[in-house]
Amino acid sequence: MRDTHTSCMAWRIYESTLIKAVTLLLFALYITGCSSLVTNKVADAVASGGNTYASDDDPELIRAATPFSLKLTESLLSQSPRHQGLLLAAASGFTQYTYAFVQQDADVIEDQDVSAAAKLHNRARRLYIRARDYGLRGLDAAHPGLAIALRSNPTAALRVTSVDDVALLYWTAVSWAAAISLSKDNPELLADLPAVDALIYRALELNESFNDGAIHVFLISYEMGRPGSGRDTESRAAKHFERALELTQGQQVAPYVAFAEAVCVANQNRAEFQVLLQRALAVNAEAAPQWRLANVVMQRRARWLLQRTDQLFSQ
Repeated sequence: MRDTHTSCMAWRIYESTLIKAVTLLLFALYITGCSSLVTNKVADAVASGGNTYASDDDPELIRAATPFSLKLTESLLSQSPRHQGLLLAAASGFTQYTYAFVQQDADVIEDQDVSAAAKLHNRARRLYIRARDYGLRGLDAAHPGLAIALRSNPTAALRVTSVDDVALLYWTAVSWAAAISLSKDNPELLADLPAVDALIYRALELNESFNDGAIHVFLISYEMGRPGSGRDTESRAAKHFERALELTQGQQVAPYVAFAEAVCVANQNRAEFQVLLQRALAVNAEAAPQWRLANVVMQRRARWLLQRTDQLFSQ
């Protein structure tokens, strides 16, 4: 316990020192009249600094560190509100943090404490909306007026986007869809589904291999849960699954977990569900450092899903 307490104290001292250092730096720049130029340089550095997190193998360390990183990003955005790198970092950072450390916590405790899970799900919904809003701001910074036009005629509005916008298209769509999935009783959010459709399929059209198949992984679940998606949803999800495996050479856990959870549960294929999750657990998280953290997090979900097999399948 003493070691844990010492570690916590050390982190608080470090965090406090870093906050003060950044604050003093920005204040000094402000009073000397150079705040805009150097704030943007600091913002550039912060916006491009995500690789260290992605390659980490300790989710709990990242859970503790990420909120400070996100708040620092928001502080810099208050000084440079149209900085596209920061807006993308905020959209992607809030989405990933919420899924890995808020929504998954809520899912895990739901069987034991429905009230606590509901509070966490509600928090997750709010954080996803925050991520979505940063994504919309990023798209609007690149294409003024796009955020408003997206709600009236999304497909037409997104014709101005290019391959340079794919990351923002993707993270805006994912965070928006996640918020909707946690808001089944909110008709206002449900009415936004056409915008989500337009965003994710525009991203797919512009760069289907973005982020090593991330769009395809997302579409495995999205195709299965999307209202009015038609009869062949499972075959479309299967195509996205196969393409995701091709792009990641089977070294990412997420495609296996997504297909098992979205497709196998829906069609009550218990045997395939178990096989896919075992394949997910067999992935060597150390083999691809760029996906290490994501693989460790998704393997946690795979274990949890396997523990719930009897609850998910009728026989």
